Amino acid sequence: MAQETKPAPLKLELNRLEQAGEACRTYLLVDNSRGPALKSLKVDLFAFDTDSVAQKRLAVELGPVQERKTVVRLFDFPGLACAKIGRVLLNDVLTCEGGEASRETCLERIETDSKTSAPFVR
Repeated sequence: MAQETKPAPLKLELNRLEQAGEACRTYLLVDNSRGPALKSLKVDLFAFDTDSVAQKRLAVELGPVQERKTVVRLFDFPGLACAKIGRVLLNDVLTCEGGEASRETCLERIETDSKTSAPFVR
């Protein structure tokens, strides 16, 4: 029985949340240390408050990501206090380009993690 080769994981880690004026600056670690290069990786994120109510939706371009490389991408959730973020949801992959990549295969590869008080889930 041949085992299906599972694609290398693409790890997205919510690494840090930092108040930046009226916005919550978000540090997202993109660990592609075992995968092929991606020309574009655009994700659809939702920030939920501490009562699990959706607050902000954001489409973020995380690419390009080189082959076997880890990068940190910064973006802001405008008008949202970091202390109010209860969790962040990876809602969908909007664009994924590079090699054999498609939206579906990228979504399958993604593993989420968080170093912050707010869990990062998919």
